Amino acid sequence: MSVSTSSPEKGISVVTVDVPPVNALPVSGWFALADAVRAAGRDPGTRCVVLAAEGRGFNAGVDIKELQQRGPGALVGVNRGCFEAFAAVYECEVPVVAAVHGFCLGGGVGLAGNADLVVASDDAVFGLPELDRGALGAATHLARLVPQHLMRALYFTSRTVTAAELHAHGSVWRVVRREGLRAAALEVAREIAAKDGELLRLAKAALNGIDPVDVRRSYRYEQGFTFEASVSGVADRVRDTFGKERG
Repeated sequence: MSVSTSSPEKGISVVTVDVPPVNALPVSGWFALADAVRAAGRDPGTRCVVLAAEGRGFNAGVDIKELQQRGPGALVGVNRGCFEAFAAVYECEVPVVAAVHGFCLGGGVGLAGNADLVVASDDAVFGLPELDRGALGAATHLARLVPQHLMRALYFTSRTVTAAELHAHGSVWRVVRREGLRAAALEVAREIAAKDGELLRLAKAALNGIDPVDVRRSYRYEQGFTFEASVSGVADRVRDTFGKERG
């Protein structure tokens, strides 16, 4: 498992997640990602952060196997880890560009939804399969990508939406071929990084301050229902069917 940071160009930090096979993060992975994004944003030489991933997809959410093996302790940990990672992206002192390829599911939507810009490959799909995984959450962040009624439809059906569809809604900045994703993300990051660094940080704080929804409080509210589903047993009942055919 790795969460690494590189600086390919002046003013740009790239935080890359590489957790085979599908970038489904364990508890430690969410905290590592949060730490990396916060550190990149605090660096006075950074003016833009690109959040990227290696492998088959951008992010497949939480590690379901860890939840099944470790029980309630893992749920508390992953709730806190996701909260910190999503908040780190939103509160990063400089703009964050999410470079999304393949699947962006569950926690991936939390990350992309809290980013300032999303650049996606033409094979990218976004969705919250939470109801099929015995979980709840990240509707707060999906609502930043699609209109309210579409968010509800996607949430209740566990269907996905394509990068092209999100581009039509204005929430994905550009859709490019898979091989051109990193270059496209760096292109817009370069344009941002050309601005005055101090003014960029003021602008990021100002835009967060006028957001109509407090994403931290909204997501924390959702997490309460995730915990309720767990202690009531319904989460385990649904989670035990994960990967199995339903009768």
